[in-house]
Amino acid sequence: MELMLAYDHSRNARIALEAVKRMFAPLKPNVTLITVIEEPGSSTGREDDMFREQYERQKAGAEAAAAELVAAGMSAKVLLAEGDARKMILRATDERKPDILVLARHSYKPDRSFLGRRLDALVEEFDHMTFGSVSAFLARRAQCPLLIVPTTEADAG
Repeated sequence: MELMLAYDHSRNARIALEAVKRMFAPLKPNVTLITVIEEPGSSTGREDDMFREQYERQKAGAEAAAAELVAAGMSAKVLLAEGDARKMILRATDERKPDILVLARHSYKPDRSFLGRRLDALVEEFDHMTFGSVSAFLARRAQCPLLIVPTTEADAG
């Protein structure tokens, strides 16, 4: 089984990593961790330094996550990409054709009141219509099954 995990070394990506270990370890999948580093908006020396720092941080985080997967009995490799996360992950799925793509939902701690849920839904719908989230974008375009791991306060452990 070929599994692709979108991994940015965030709290939510760690939750998705734990879900992959828990749900898929018995299948011993070949896991490709894709991590995407957004390109800087300008070309100043300071922006270049920030980009290099982010690149090194995400690369190290993805390599550490790959090591965890290997320790859990899976094979794992890291794929680094630069650019728009939505487009780079979609491109990777088109080229690598995984059996499943796993990623974390990046919303966190919604207000549980009736009004809060309604406002949250309205904001989320507006976000999808205008900007689109990574998971919403991939759900509409990826040609492989997609597992979006919910991230709740309880998952933070």
